[in-house]
Amino acid sequence: MAQELQKKGDRTRQVILASAYGLIIDQGYAATSMRQIADKAGLALGSIYNHFSSKEDVFREIVKERHPFFQILPVLNSVQADSVEEFVREAARTLIEQLGYHPDFLNLMLTEIVEFKGRHVPLLFDKFLPMALPLASRIAGLGGKTSDIPPFILARAFLGMFFSFYITDILIGPIMPPELRANSLDHFVDIFLYGILS
Repeated sequence: MAQELQKKGDRTRQVILASAYGLIIDQGYAATSMRQIADKAGLALGSIYNHFSSKEDVFREIVKERHPFFQILPVLNSVQADSVEEFVREAARTLIEQLGYHPDFLNLMLTEIVEFKGRHVPLLFDKFLPMALPLASRIAGLGGKTSDIPPFILARAFLGMFFSFYITDILIGPIMPPELRANSLDHFVDIFLYGILS
């Protein structure tokens, strides 16, 4: 009986998180109320407070469970390559492709950055580091000479470089002349691999 109640509680909690996630992605955190979350979840408002103490508590759990890195890192770990250069090229394409499939990822990250100044991100490190370090170590172990940069910094630089590519492509990509858009991801990869000095 207690196990059934636990399962029901877990299901209700997931319905609340899914409902809140959809609303926050569509209309923003500030514009989303607990009443809207309850209505979308098909629950009484008071029922939400049996699972979460506040709207920020709901958002914190969304970040902990649905941050894009948790879906993207396993995909990047599956990239096959024999050299660092080959890995970076394929991983960059894979990352941009995954972000294109999940535009909600960007909304979630921007909400965390803009509305919360990134204060929930430290909660992710216990879960994120065990996923990121094998990827960084794998990159460091591929064929090809790399700079003496700590693996975690390499992984951070990679994610930062290609998230910025994705964001700037949304912002200015459509107004750029076609000749500047062609191969732009390859140019970003070249900058990541070789820098800008000739």
